[in-house]
Amino acid sequence: MNTTVSVLFYIKRSKANNDGICPIYVRVTIQAKRFEFSSNKFINPEKWSSEGAKAKGSNEDARTINSHLDYLKNHVLEAEKRLFKKDIKITSENLKNELFGISETKRMLIPIFRDHNNKIKELVGKEYAPGTLDRYKTSLSHTIEFLQWKYKVSDIEINKIDHAFVTDYEFFLRTVRNCANNTAVKYLKNFNKIIKLCMANDWLNKNPFANYKSKVKEVERVYLTEDEIQNIINKDFKTERLSLVRDIFLFSCFTGLAYVDVKNLTKSHISIGIDGEKWIFTHRQKTESASKIPILPVTQMIINKYENHPQSLNNNKLLPILSNQKMNAYLKEIAGVCEIQKELTFHIARHTFATTVTLTNGVPIESVSKMLGHKNLRTTQHYAKVLDRKVSEDMKLLKDKFVFKETNIKKSGVL
Repeated sequence: MNTTVSVLFYIKRSKANNDGICPIYVRVTIQAKRFEFSSNKFINPEKWSSEGAKAKGSNEDARTINSHLDYLKNHVLEAEKRLFKKDIKITSENLKNELFGISETKRMLIPIFRDHNNKIKELVGKEYAPGTLDRYKTSLSHTIEFLQWKYKVSDIEINKIDHAFVTDYEFFLRTVRNCANNTAVKYLKNFNKIIKLCMANDWLNKNPFANYKSKVKEVERVYLTEDEIQNIINKDFKTERLSLVRDIFLFSCFTGLAYVDVKNLTKSHISIGIDGEKWIFTHRQKTESASKIPILPVTQMIINKYENHPQSLNNNKLLPILSNQKMNAYLKEIAGVCEIQKELTFHIARHTFATTVTLTNGVPIESVSKMLGHKNLRTTQHYAKVLDRKVSEDMKLLKDKFVFKETNIKKSGVL
């Protein structure tokens, strides 16, 4: 063990008594941080060696004082060894607590988790979306339920959280809570943020996630085909409610914007782009990344249709969008009317834009990624993986080239 502790003895002249006798103090220094305490021994300054940090001479008084100082130094170093054996980080505070038997304040998991969530709440609308707060609230609720299920307690000291705690928590999420793989991984990721917070504050000495591995399984994204989009466009809905939901959904299909981003749009988000045409300039609420999307004819038709809608005018919004819950409920009704055998949700519109509207029609993936506001091209590549039709068309071009080559080869008499 490399010793990081320095022990120094000195006399404190400022506390000399009427006879000029000074107390001897102990100064313990660890990485530029220190604490001091009295040795409970006193000496005449003339009999003290500042260079040697001990009493001068070899008389009985000097031997008694120096022996006591050696004892104190060993006492400090033994406390350091105990911390090392306990695998506790050697800091000025920890060594002082160990030396004087001071019990460290117990840090409990749930108050730390709640404090984290309260800070997220204060930053909603500034750094975080409301959905982020909801996810952490749910994660806290699952954690509390797990503690009761596994340990029959309402809280736990953070220094008792180990690798077994993490694996048992995962088992709880997958079985008792019946979470799918990706959902369980996301809850554990939220919990890991709390652990990282504790580690950053030196409240934990070991990372319980150190040997834990989890993997998000790739989920095939559902999207609409050209025929299904056309079916929705052509359908004559008898109620204004379904017609409105259909139009807003199609708006998302041809812009790639998520529900919350469509909801936040105002006329000020529309401006002239680099090509002299109208574009939508906005930022995704989820990632705060920029989205710049040229307005297609069908998109402009929808904007024009609701330009003077009372709800748009009253709320200063581009479109009179309903709540996400209502939109999804009505979309299921639309899917039934249009005989679409897919569970239609508003977010499918974004997938449809990425696949059927853009990538399938030859729009480069880099352009699609920029319009979707993805920070990483790999995120956009998930959409490209499901385009069997695009693969078929690309391979057909390759086949045509090989037919031409085979014809030339046959003419040459090789085959």
